[in-house]
Amino acid sequence: MGRAHEVRAASMAATAAKKSALCMRASKEIYMAAKSGVPDPVANLALKAVIEKYKGQNLPKDVITRAIEKAKGGAQECYIQGRFEGFGPGNVALIIDTLSDNSNRAYVEVKTAVARKGGHLGSPGSVSYNFSETGLLVFKSNKTKEEIEETLIMADVDVTEVIKDEEYIEVHVAPTAFGNAKTVLTDDGVVDFDKAEIIMLPNDYVKLSGEDLQKFKDMLDLLDDCQDVQAVYHNCDFSED
Repeated sequence: MGRAHEVRAASMAATAAKKSALCMRASKEIYMAAKSGVPDPVANLALKAVIEKYKGQNLPKDVITRAIEKAKGGAQECYIQGRFEGFGPGNVALIIDTLSDNSNRAYVEVKTAVARKGGHLGSPGSVSYNFSETGLLVFKSNKTKEEIEETLIMADVDVTEVIKDEEYIEVHVAPTAFGNAKTVLTDDGVVDFDKAEIIMLPNDYVKLSGEDLQKFKDMLDLLDDCQDVQAVYHNCDFSED
């Protein structure tokens, strides 16, 4: 069938693998949130937050439903949270969060993916000092940066930064202010959030180029395919010069 068919088939397989990994991550996180309280997003704010987090990533609704039903059914699966710190190609700082029923497997998966592209894991605290835990809210809005800032400040939200481009508003708040900020913005007319989660935001960035940049992108792909990896934070600057 020719090279074009092979390329298309490989691309489809890669897309399917990433979708499968996304579903696995979401299913575990939603299940854990549902088990932590009432398995109803209306009454369980943690569950509601997790569901909204994944909705922006085009997660199929049936994945959400199955995870909640699994929690309702009394399943007793236990997932352990893990955090690994290290360095990727070009000395880029990495924080990798995992959620797994086998912590040894999670460690091996992460270590192997990072090492394959020239990186290595470090000790706890080796890079986290260069990151700040931050509430991130991204949404479309016709309002100005100043209008959004004023709305949040008037509601006593601890705002760190508001960024606006042609289409999106990006709001950074203190983690403790995340829930309040989301409520205030919703009341102010924001219908959908493209992102609404608490992340680890780097305090400074590293610019890569050439082979190091390609290796780093390949490493992110490998980590994205790991079944136990929930999130990867880094300080690589992908912006165009």
